[in-house]
Amino acid sequence: MDVAICLFSSDLRLHDQPVLHAALRAARQVVPLFVVDTGIADAGFVVPNRAAFLADALADLDAGLRERGGRLVIRTGDVVTETCRVAAEAGAGEVHLAAGVSGYALRRERRLRAELASAGRALVVHDAVITALPPGAVLPSGPGKDHFAVFTPYFRRWQAAGRRSVLPAPRSVRVPADVRSEELPSARVLCPDGTPSPALPEGGERAGRRRFGAWQRSGMADYQDRQDDLPGDATSRLSPYLHFGCLSPVELVHKAAGRSDAGAEAFVRQLAWRDFHHQVLAARPDAARADYRARGDRWRFDRAEVTAWKEGRTGYPVVDAGMRQLLHEGWLHNRARMLVASFLTKTLYVDWRVGARHFLDLLVDGDMANNQLNWQWVAGTGTDTRPNRVLNPLVQARRFDPRGDYVRRWVPELAGLAGAAVHRPWTLSGPERAAYDYPDPVLDLADGLVRFKRARGLD
Repeated sequence: MDVAICLFSSDLRLHDQPVLHAALRAARQVVPLFVVDTGIADAGFVVPNRAAFLADALADLDAGLRERGGRLVIRTGDVVTETCRVAAEAGAGEVHLAAGVSGYALRRERRLRAELASAGRALVVHDAVITALPPGAVLPSGPGKDHFAVFTPYFRRWQAAGRRSVLPAPRSVRVPADVRSEELPSARVLCPDGTPSPALPEGGERAGRRRFGAWQRSGMADYQDRQDDLPGDATSRLSPYLHFGCLSPVELVHKAAGRSDAGAEAFVRQLAWRDFHHQVLAARPDAARADYRARGDRWRFDRAEVTAWKEGRTGYPVVDAGMRQLLHEGWLHNRARMLVASFLTKTLYVDWRVGARHFLDLLVDGDMANNQLNWQWVAGTGTDTRPNRVLNPLVQARRFDPRGDYVRRWVPELAGLAGAAVHRPWTLSGPERAAYDYPDPVLDLADGLVRFKRARGLD
């Protein structure tokens, strides 16, 4: 074959890139193509933080291709239409693509396959590109079961399953000279409205590989003991790079599995959680918007309370610290994600979809599978085997921010309060309390618990 297309999606990398590898093996020349999908923008899922990271990632990918004699071809529009147009212009016989799991990705794949076939071209879809193990690769025993609904048995099967080898980055990429490309898009072009958070990470494969290399050397060994340490900030922070495919989950699993420390094992478990959520969404695409397991909830919506939660002004410092970190960095520590989500869904008893949408508006790693299904896990409508658990923010603060350093970092108006006292500013005397510009709690935790139990029929 003379020409094939490598259609990049959530796999913006050159190392361990099965889609590009297969296209290069199939054809003498390859068109590395990325289509700025207007369908995603029309659905409201293009936001400043991810647009900024994506612009970095595309520029880095183009630079890596140029170092190998190639270039990235950019088009804007409907992915199916633009891909078929490029295939016709280049005379490509095949289009290679990474398998997706969302309903949107699966519909797009079906359309693309049909349109290409009508022109005598083929679509080749590759698994284990955006996940370490393909959805559906391991299944529970029993007829009609198409996915695991509980993580622990999934993890056992996931660990025992074989994984493909890690592929090297290509040495050279030959691109047809006459294929037209638009300019690399800036963050402003990708998302004209809104301003990115001020402390976003740098996007792209090279930045991701640098971050992973540094964390592997200095942080992975302690990850088991420090993954919930809020002020210690000891997690890998690799989730944005995994979301955009700047890093390969297969490669990360291989590198971590080659170590013998507990930290590496804990890190691999987190990668398995990511795969778990992808296999749930692949089997149940409607879980992106509908309860995976309905609990008969009749959610409340108090606009003032929801606004206070979004702005980090609930009066509970550890909750507010998490929400302010999210606003500032477009990223949030996993323990903080769980406790702020529990506060919204279990204490304020607000629909998980409200919180999930707010996270998607801000998170650089805003991933449909992981974001939506983690929110459902916390809300008790998802795969959690203890759906009525409530994360008390004061208990969480005592366990994971015992000296209050995380709160003082993100709630500077309370920085003058020493030690654990920063978690309970409402207990200060009148004059002391007046000295801090910080709101009273939006509600009493006991009242919130009573409200939740009554709503779930637990009282």
